[in-house]
Amino acid sequence: MKNLLYIFFGGGLGSVLRFLISNYTQKLWNINTFPMGTFVVNLIGCFLIGILTSYFMKVDHYLKFLLITGFCGGFTTFSTFSVENYSLWQSGNYSILLFYIVLSVILGLFAVYAGMQLAKN
Repeated sequence: MKNLLYIFFGGGLGSVLRFLISNYTQKLWNINTFPMGTFVVNLIGCFLIGILTSYFMKVDHYLKFLLITGFCGGFTTFSTFSVENYSLWQSGNYSILLFYIVLSVILGLFAVYAGMQLAKN
């Protein structure tokens, strides 16, 4: 139960920070229709989850629930997607890596489209 509270608070903080950074970045660097705010947040999230994952692989501590699962999960799920892909790459599972990336992007786009079509009707 304690771990769920850490995830809850970390996720809330990550979500609020994602909103603030994304909006500020988009206003600062408005480049046509490129989603610069989301792009920057995703890169920051990937960098943070890389640091945190490396640290918590050496040290098992309850803060991993607050910082990795909660904060990074609330900040951006792209960071989790990226660290999973990195793990597949490191373990030499290149076919699964490619399959996961392609399938996630294609089915993700399809799921958004399907959801939007369903909501129209």
